[in-house]
Order: sequence, then structure tokens, then C-alpha cells
Amino acid sequence: MKVELLSHTSSDNLLASLPASEIAESEFLGHICFTFAIEGVSRACSHQLVRHRVASFSQQSQRYIQVKKLQDHIVIPHTITKKAEDEFEVFIKEASRAYSQLVTEGVPKEDARFILPNATETNLLMTMDGRSLMHFFGLRLCNRVQWEIRAMAEEILQRVREVEPVLYQEAGPYCVQLGKCPEGRFSCGKMAEMKTKYYSD
Repeated sequence: MKVELLSHTSSDNLLASLPASEIAESEFLGHICFTFAIEGVSRACSHQLVRHRVASFSQQSQRYIQVKKLQDHIVIPHTITKKAEDEFEVFIKEASRAYSQLVTEGVPKEDARFILPNATETNLLMTMDGRSLMHFFGLRLCNRVQWEIRAMAEEILQRVREVEPVLYQEAGPYCVQLGKCPEGRFSCGKMAEMKTKYYSD
């Protein structure tokens, strides 16, 4: 996975363009935007990501771009054991063979893609305003979240803190942002650890 910050609206530039006032920096979250290039994530991950409706997304098309050598473009979960990896690879190779055969037989790529697995890699662009991004961090940095989107959120947070360290110094899972876990009985019980991990003084 690779996450690159392509552009953002600088809070310093925004503040400088306004007359002197007592506006809190946190108010600017809704007025700054970030655009990221995200590469090499699974379709399973991108399906979770696009649930954040307040963002704009452009995803690599499987309709127009033929997937070649599928086995070279998949995400393998770290929980797949050696024994399970053999079964996983057999399925991927068979899906790759079947997809290629369908395309060769004239089935449109947009229809042949129906057999591609969720493990298939994809690339996308994502633009999100600063307030929505803080909400994204609250949800997607939680210990209970699926590992791949959490890893993506960690990469995004790192890029954001490089350019807006003050605005995002308290970014993290909601237990860090709120000072209490909103998961109730489903809490991971690691709020102190999460605060140490994400809170930057």
C-alpha cells in the first residue's frame, strides 16, 4: 500500500487571508481539503472506504482496464497461514485463468470482472475536507476496525500531520478524540495505549 498526499488547503494560508479575528483553528477543519493518491489496496478495503460519503473518490476501473496476471496484483491478509496460503493461491490462479478466458472469448471486461476476488488490488484518488477526515480517523483508527483500512488511515494521518501538525495533534480513534470509548461493551480496553500511540503533544 502506498499513500501520497497530492494537495491540501493550508490552514496558514487560509488564516492569513482572513481579517484578524478570534476564530478557533478547529473551525477551519471544514474549510481545508486534502487529496490523496492511494495505491495497492484491495477492493475489500476500497468498498469500506467509499462508505465515507462526504469524500470524493475516483477509483481505477475494472471495466476498461484488463486485469493481467491477477496473482501479481492481490492483497493477502496477514492472517492467511502457510497452509491456508496454498488454498488462497489456488483460488487466485483459477480466478485469473477464468477471467482471462472470459475476456479471450469476447466477454466484455465489465462482465468478466464479476469473478474477480475482493483481494484484487486497486488504486484511487480521495479528496476529503478536514472535518470529515477527523471523523474518518475516529472511526478507522479504532483497534476493532479491519486491519487494511486501519493501516491506510494510519498512513493518511502521518501525511496529514506532516502538513497540519497543530490541527491534527489530537487526531486518532474516537477514544483519543473524545476521551472515552464509544464502543461500549465492544471496547478493546486499550484506550490508554491508543492515547499514547496517537496523541502528539
